[in-house]
Amino acid sequence: MRILMVGDVVGRSGRYFFMERTPELKQQLKIDMVVVNGENAAHGKGLTPGIFDELVRGGADVVTTGNHIWDNSTVLQIIDTEPFLLRPANYPEDTPGKGFCVYPVGKKTVGVINMAGRIFMQPPMDDPFRLGDKIIKHLKKNCDVILVDFHAEATSEKLAFAHYFDGQVTAVVGTHTHVQTADEKILPKGTAYISDLGMVGAENSILGMEIEPVIRRFLSGRPSKFEVADGAAVYCALLIEINDKTSKAFKVKRIFIKP
Repeated sequence: MRILMVGDVVGRSGRYFFMERTPELKQQLKIDMVVVNGENAAHGKGLTPGIFDELVRGGADVVTTGNHIWDNSTVLQIIDTEPFLLRPANYPEDTPGKGFCVYPVGKKTVGVINMAGRIFMQPPMDDPFRLGDKIIKHLKKNCDVILVDFHAEATSEKLAFAHYFDGQVTAVVGTHTHVQTADEKILPKGTAYISDLGMVGAENSILGMEIEPVIRRFLSGRPSKFEVADGAAVYCALLIEINDKTSKAFKVKRIFIKP
């Protein structure tokens, strides 16, 4: 099985580049399933029903999110009804939506978990380690493969989470920072890992945002309205190849496509 996990899609340029390149990648790389983080797809913050549909039409099978999932309130129209739209599982129990799903791939079943970190993150979340234990135990009853999008800031927390679940899940990939890291690897017990997938968004930007307002905030120490950058985008993802018999990852390849 070949799975493509794609970094945070940022704004219009990111969406269009995702929709343009994903079908090509699926065909060229013989991809069986695509998981993409869409929490920044609606003008940099949040997700709308229409934009969710765009991502699905562009090739997404499961859409994960993160701490910006509630920034556009229209997502509430679909968060409880779309089976393959996730929000971090460690929000409080009465939060709308769900934190994991099961997706069929041929004769196999793939569990996808969306989890958020706690270090340097807002709002405060429940413990992802202990909750992860419970969810993974539940998914193992029916899933051949389990993937985790760990939406977090600190690389130490991401690595600790991945090593804690090494051998129990097929992959742990980091999202949130929008900067692709070069530490893709297979952990000792067979779990694929990368600290951050990166983003699909404007190359000439700061994390997908226009440059000047970000610099102005650093210089002044005062609030500055951020706007999503336009222009040619980059496409960041991780290709994970999985042994169908063991459900372990045996190969990972970092994807970085420039315009």
